[in-house]
Amino acid sequence: MNLTEFRKLVSPKMISVNWTEAQNNVLPYVGSQLFPAKKKAGLDLSWIKGAKGLPVTLMPSAFDAKATFRDRIGVGKLETEMPFFREGFKIKEKDRQEILRIQDSNDPYAQAIISQVFDDAGNLIAGANVVPERQIMQLLFAVNGNVGIAIKANGVDYTYDYDPAVGGTRPWKSTNYFALTGQAAWDQVATADPFEDIDRAKKAIANHGGKAAYIMMNSTTFALLRKINNVKNRFLTVSGIALGYLRDSDVVNIMKDTEDLLGIIIYDNQFVDESGTTRKFVPDDYVAVIPDGALGNTWYGTTPEEADLMGSNAAEVAIVNTGVAITQILDAHPVNLNTFASEIVLPSYERMNEVALIKVK
Repeated sequence: MNLTEFRKLVSPKMISVNWTEAQNNVLPYVGSQLFPAKKKAGLDLSWIKGAKGLPVTLMPSAFDAKATFRDRIGVGKLETEMPFFREGFKIKEKDRQEILRIQDSNDPYAQAIISQVFDDAGNLIAGANVVPERQIMQLLFAVNGNVGIAIKANGVDYTYDYDPAVGGTRPWKSTNYFALTGQAAWDQVATADPFEDIDRAKKAIANHGGKAAYIMMNSTTFALLRKINNVKNRFLTVSGIALGYLRDSDVVNIMKDTEDLLGIIIYDNQFVDESGTTRKFVPDDYVAVIPDGALGNTWYGTTPEEADLMGSNAAEVAIVNTGVAITQILDAHPVNLNTFASEIVLPSYERMNEVALIKVK
């Protein structure tokens, strides 16, 4: 099998088809449902705000810079510029010699090499999907009430402030963020009152014309909720059954019925960051109170690969997931086949004031 035949088998188009088919039975990220994807041209973003293993997130990349190659083993108007991410992998000259040994594309050895390329490309796309999910969860679970996005790696710093101060006060933080301390904290099982805490958050949302529909947290925070006496006592009052331990379904039903909610979202997905550290999308000890429906949009811009290389003879390009460009370029010296994923992506947050956040301890 020569290199031309091999490239046809692992082209960006075939990578796109393989990825799409592989994702048919995979549940989407929660953030992608709350912030549906949309596409726009260029970099500038304007929006109206209402007052198999864990994938590794792509490295931020500067424009006019080579992709970072991954080792295979592994009502105010805000305007800003969307961040750029790019990363890739190589099929090197040594790999090329292995390809020369293949006479038939149906050879089991050929299938192993092709599968490896698809897996490498799939890891890049999975990493590309981590980026917007990470951004969205940074917005929903604003640590210490500071709503924004901060990703620093590879010599690039992307920091976005979604709640800029007005007269020294951050508008959203001052009305929609609640930090519990002392006897009110959820680890104080005898005195904590999550019903009162959620009611306060619901009122904040209502003051901005919204209606709370869900509360969202991870399992660690949910475990705190399950132990609180006020929650246990509410179950006893309703059922008349004395239980020393509540099932998860009991807690869910209590919160839904008492707080008039559509449900509780327990979100435990994780990712590996640029330093190789495994992190949770949803941090411990935070509860987001959100309305029903989309909260904003995930905006994809037009990458340089899509704008300048798609349809040219210099490279092959295919688009997956609305705005992730899969690009393949052949270097003549040394002979390397480079495949990389790139994206320009940033969420807008139009219903920000209809979301409240509780730091429970």
